[in-house]
Amino acid sequence: MKIRIVSHRDKIPTIAPDEIIVHMTFRPKNVDFLNIVKACPKIEAVQVPPAYIGSVSMSSRMFLEMQRIQLIEGVVWGHRTDICNSYTIPDSLTSRIHEMRVFGISSEVIGETIQREFRMDAGTVGFVVSKN
Repeated sequence: MKIRIVSHRDKIPTIAPDEIIVHMTFRPKNVDFLNIVKACPKIEAVQVPPAYIGSVSMSSRMFLEMQRIQLIEGVVWGHRTDICNSYTIPDSLTSRIHEMRVFGISSEVIGETIQREFRMDAGTVGFVVSKN
């Protein structure tokens, strides 16, 4: 699974239509969410940094909820968009989730364990756990 990183609102039209999760590194406006949904109709989650999550308007939140798109608080540490425009979630993370599911461990415990082992945000881990 990969997270498409959008560093500026001018880059929204360049998003591939098959993206599932998008991380916005800028403070998003209502129109930015609308443009993302237009650019990639299969989107399931939008990730916003903790500094900007509080400024997301209630109308944007309701729009995303009506579209069944999760709004996730999170960061992508140490990623450079000049090298690659997406962050890949390691295969070892998804295999660890499957391994824990085989043993019948609950999603909450899996999320806490993955968050601790891979040092990822709770929102991102929750989304990945729900997808696998």
